Amino acid sequence: MADRRRLRRILEKLRREYGRPLLRPHRKPIDELILTVLSQNTNDRNRDVAHARLRERFPSWAEVRDAPVAEIEDAIRPGGLAPTKAVRIKQILEAIGDDDLAWLAGAPLGEARDYLTELPGVGRKTAACVLLFAFGRPDVPVDTHVYRVGSRLGLWREKASFDEAHDQMLRLVGDDGQEAYETHVLLIRHGRRTCNARSPDCAGCPLRRMCPEGRRRLARG
Repeated sequence: MADRRRLRRILEKLRREYGRPLLRPHRKPIDELILTVLSQNTNDRNRDVAHARLRERFPSWAEVRDAPVAEIEDAIRPGGLAPTKAVRIKQILEAIGDDDLAWLAGAPLGEARDYLTELPGVGRKTAACVLLFAFGRPDVPVDTHVYRVGSRLGLWREKASFDEAHDQMLRLVGDDGQEAYETHVLLIRHGRRTCNARSPDCAGCPLRRMCPEGRRRLARG
């Protein structure tokens, strides 16, 4: 099992390769919640277009909450899966009510995460996005890139569930929000540019000496 020192060595190499991302919490937890719903099964551009159209039509989240599902669906159509996402967004906003979720910034991390994952359709990744991006709290969202790269690096046991991967990331980053952010962003950059799903560039990888999967691939030729 990986330890924090090994993660820090990994981050040092990835910073040299991709730069050092800087955490800037925006303190808009509801925006982050809805943006994460809109990001499901689509690309960033379509997500952002859907989000912009939603906010243009409904200036407040209360107006989205009280709108007919059909109107929400029409607004977010460019993001794909609009019928499903419209229902989910309305359910989430109804569950939140008039709460602005600002209290999540100071609540115990486990309590904040539990509250978010009890909202309709909100899982660990979405909860981590809200806590990290909105408030700078040390939770690492494990998406497909982070999971793939982390698995190849041996950051968690083989075939671990996404929940296990989230738990292990919590142990690895401790209480350091900046390190959590760098871990998330740098593993995504690495997964997109070098350690892709089908044909990772193991020979050109800055982590090749630290990566069990990379060593196996290179040994096979």
